[in-house]
Amino acid sequence: MSYYPASIQSLIKNIAKLPGIGEKTAERLALHLLRGSRQEAEQLANSILNIKDKVRFCCRCFALSDDDLCGLCGDPARDPSFLCVVEQPADMVAVEKSGAFRGLYHILSGALSPMNGIGPEDLRIRELIARVEKDQVEEIVLATSTSVEGEATASYIAQILGKYQIEVSRIASGVPMGGDLKYVDQVTLKRALESRHAI
Repeated sequence: MSYYPASIQSLIKNIAKLPGIGEKTAERLALHLLRGSRQEAEQLANSILNIKDKVRFCCRCFALSDDDLCGLCGDPARDPSFLCVVEQPADMVAVEKSGAFRGLYHILSGALSPMNGIGPEDLRIRELIARVEKDQVEEIVLATSTSVEGEATASYIAQILGKYQIEVSRIASGVPMGGDLKYVDQVTLKRALESRHAI
């Protein structure tokens, strides 16, 4: 038997469906919403409905956008000859937050995973090739994850791009800043040694 009325139980159940939210956190959030004003609850509800109604994929890079073209693709200060290929919109945001990249992006919407039935036709690889053929792309940085799937995806794309007159590079990976070598796993340490550079 529940200690809460059905309306609160329903809210807790729905909040708990969100990733990373357990039942205790969902209960705390539901009670917080109950204590807040009606206006705050309406703002939250409207913002959730707005993303369902307004958010779409950018027609060029497939980032999340409120318009046909995202803010980055529409920015004339960005370098259109330099593309960074990532798996998901969150990966693009991570690269952007670093402040180290001033080109444009291409989001694949996943990585190759034959075990899960995800092949090249399920990713936005055709669209990437179309951009290379249509736009004046000079360099592509493959910034897929360092998982088996991410590595396979990067290798596959690099192989396809081999017939074009563009530079293709892979992001470096290895020991994180401030990392202690004795705590770094063997695969990461091996990659760091293979990706070493002169100083």
